[in-house]
Amino acid sequence: MGLEAVYPCRKRSLSIPDKQHTIYPYLLRDVQITGPDQVWSADITYIRMYRGWLYLVAVMDWFSRYVLSWELSVTLESEFCVSALKQALSFGRPEVFNTDQGSQFTSDDFTKVLLEAGIRISMDGKGRAFDNIFVERLWRTVKVEEVYLRDYQTVTEAAYNLGRYFDFYNNDRLHQALGYRTPAEVYGVAVGTPVALRAPSVPTALIHGDESTLQSTVFCLDNG
Repeated sequence: MGLEAVYPCRKRSLSIPDKQHTIYPYLLRDVQITGPDQVWSADITYIRMYRGWLYLVAVMDWFSRYVLSWELSVTLESEFCVSALKQALSFGRPEVFNTDQGSQFTSDDFTKVLLEAGIRISMDGKGRAFDNIFVERLWRTVKVEEVYLRDYQTVTEAAYNLGRYFDFYNNDRLHQALGYRTPAEVYGVAVGTPVALRAPSVPTALIHGDESTLQSTVFCLDNG
């Protein structure tokens, strides 16, 4: 009948190194994390759309799991990662900032911000996803509790709903590992101090003229 199996393409890695960039050593092996602003980390993940993909970066405080900032982008250029980093630094300054070896994080634009702020740079070992386990767990939670429940039609819709989710995650979602407290409580910020509801770096050309009405969303999630 002329039938032929179609296999899904292997997902492109988001952690592609640039051999011309400086790679910093991993500084956190056997380090005890004892308080907020000791270690921050950042990572990038895919966000599924109805048609196509977006890229999401988030900056997280390891001790509290608090999401300090996030950004969406339609490309993997470093600008949206630099923007998220600068937003996060408005909260404070960590002793160590950990990322993988992706070119967005090893770029001079990104590392320059960290070095000028006097922050030590740590990078995961090649192929060692568990070196950044807290952000990996964040991605699993975001996708199971938000992304996989929806079918984003536009960039605006994705940004709006992710903004609502991160506000919920920081201020309302209880974490067993935090003694059933919220990340905002543990990080020490008042409830209601949200990360931005819309990622500022999303190109305005993509959302200009989008007249679709977003329906009100009710979260029915297990806070346990």
